[in-house]
Amino acid sequence: MAFPPAFLDELNARNPIEDVVGQYVALTRRGSNLFGLCPFHGEKTPSFSVAPEKGIFYCFGCHKGGGVVNFIMEIENLTYGDAVRFLAKRAGLEVPDDGAYQSQYKKKERLWALCRAAAQFYHAQLKTPAGEEARAYLQKRGVSGQTVTRFGLGYSPNRWTALLDAMTAKGYTKEELLEAGLLSQNRDKGTLYDRFRNRLMFPIIDVRGNVIGFGGRVMDDSTPKYLNSPETIIFNKRRNLFAMNVVKKSKREFIILTEGYMDAIALHQYGFDCAVASLGTSLTQEHADMLSKYTDELVLTYDGDEAGQNATQRAIPMLERTGLRVRILRMRGAKDPDEFLKKYGADRFRLLLEGCENQAEYRLRSLQMRFDLSQDEQKVEFAKQAAALIAGFGTAVEREVYGTRAAEAAGLSPDVLRMEIDRARKRLLRQEKREETRREMDPAAAVQPFQRELRYDNVRSAVAEEGLLRMLFREPALLAQTEGLTAEVIRDSHANMERYAVAETVDCVVFNFGRLPGGDPFIFTRSDTSVAALEAALRLLKPGGVIAVALYYGGANGYGERDAVMTWLETLDDRKFSVLRCDWANRRNDPPVPIFIWKD
Repeated sequence: MAFPPAFLDELNARNPIEDVVGQYVALTRRGSNLFGLCPFHGEKTPSFSVAPEKGIFYCFGCHKGGGVVNFIMEIENLTYGDAVRFLAKRAGLEVPDDGAYQSQYKKKERLWALCRAAAQFYHAQLKTPAGEEARAYLQKRGVSGQTVTRFGLGYSPNRWTALLDAMTAKGYTKEELLEAGLLSQNRDKGTLYDRFRNRLMFPIIDVRGNVIGFGGRVMDDSTPKYLNSPETIIFNKRRNLFAMNVVKKSKREFIILTEGYMDAIALHQYGFDCAVASLGTSLTQEHADMLSKYTDELVLTYDGDEAGQNATQRAIPMLERTGLRVRILRMRGAKDPDEFLKKYGADRFRLLLEGCENQAEYRLRSLQMRFDLSQDEQKVEFAKQAAALIAGFGTAVEREVYGTRAAEAAGLSPDVLRMEIDRARKRLLRQEKREETRREMDPAAAVQPFQRELRYDNVRSAVAEEGLLRMLFREPALLAQTEGLTAEVIRDSHANMERYAVAETVDCVVFNFGRLPGGDPFIFTRSDTSVAALEAALRLLKPGGVIAVALYYGGANGYGERDAVMTWLETLDDRKFSVLRCDWANRRNDPPVPIFIWKD
């Protein structure tokens, strides 16, 4: 079947190719790519590569390649549809041919249609007498009628229910308008009213051409000056960029990232059809990942004030993590691209683009501007900070080139600063080594949620629970086996297990064994007696009960434990026990392997 594009986008986002491939192939990083022995043909020298930022794999030996779905089709010998379902289960996604997914997707389609109708309404209102002030503002800013049409700019009337009345007349409900972020609700009275009133409207369109939200600039002195749509099921400002739907068709070899809608629109009007803007938020890693799919080079054109420069410094490492080449455009005589273009024109801006600095030049120059190098104390401090900055550059050539520049700026001998850079780099490498060792010694930290606002207080129990829940979602039939059961926890030793024997049998045993540091009342950690512990749990199990195991392995005896458990599990069929387990992973910091055992 043909799966909806939005579903496939989510499927790929939830199944990073390096994670999926890494469960079958031992990968080693070389630069921005990962390499390993090809699983599709025999070889002794790794020729199989994975490019995480592009979401693809390729083997230089057998020439097989593609995306994450293609990999699963090859490695698991599955059809396209079955490979999609395989990955959907892995990520906990509902497949489009399921009723629940169809219902959710139809809701999204309805909201996309609603937002498109709202954009058409706002665009039409711009041409009415009520939109005169907004038209005058656009004329003052030099925005042509062709640009207004190209970006679908509009005007929201200064009335409480103008959009509400227009959309309900088209058959959309108040609930849908509220879900799309087009209405606000009075907390005390519960009345609904238009979220956007008396504002110049900027439709936000995703890369597939769907109108997903709006930005609005106020036409009077009210606040906030700019108002964006709230987060909805179709709009996430961290994952979308203004004008990306236009830029993806650009023939230019770079993308220009600006701070505001008007900067991006001005650049397009002057012939630079590769400009995008963030949606009222700082650049996020999701933005950087999106940009890296459409270009290899990015030009940052943030405002020249302190806030803009701070934003530039924050953005550089995020962008470089995706493999993008980053250049920074400095403007003199104007605060932003819109003002520069109006003052000096497109040719001067083109010269600026040709001469803009790479990230290393920009950071070094920004550092230099903070010091008065005519004073010895500040010269010394500049040299220390410059050495620390340059020590982090990836290649010896970069360190040599920019070290020489920094020495010249400070009036020092290049050899002296080179010694300082070498000392700083040794400190940096020692620090990185300590961090790597710390991570290796603390695998629990590696399984904290990616979202920083979420943190596990009890990491070991939480991770075990994650593994078990993942298996339950993959095999819903297990829910019937566990419904209404209470969990008893086994820990530390056979003596503790025997304490539970006073109940004679239990409905469900949940435990975990492995190499995680420290004790925990909810985790069984005696890995040297794991099979014996499982045997003890079987003796406690009622008919219909379930043993749920989250198995970690690693360290000196980890694989021996795995093999012992695997062999032991094979004996259970003859003893009237059923076993369900997922495939064994092969990386140290993978999540625990869930196993379920129950009596037939």
